[in-house]
Amino acid sequence: MQFKKRAPKGVKEVVKFAQKTMGTNDVRLDPKLNQEIWKLGVKDVPRRIRVRLERKRNDDEDAKEKLYTYATPVLGITNFHGLQTTVIEQDE
Repeated sequence: MQFKKRAPKGVKEVVKFAQKTMGTNDVRLDPKLNQEIWKLGVKDVPRRIRVRLERKRNDDEDAKEKLYTYATPVLGITNFHGLQTTVIEQDE
């Protein structure tokens, strides 16, 4: 991958992962997640990043889909060894 395309590719990969995992085409990234990906510059993207994905209802009247996915970073994790995916039920 070219140096100048690594961070944009990282953003696209996060969106692709969220679409596959959550089953929605509409994926929105938190600005903090974008900052974490771009933190080291365009050519030095973090190898791994922990992401929290939330499926939310779309309140727009003319929306194509009923749900969208909101991706936020989980900060403070330095060791990724042994981490597993966990499902958190949230009552609104």
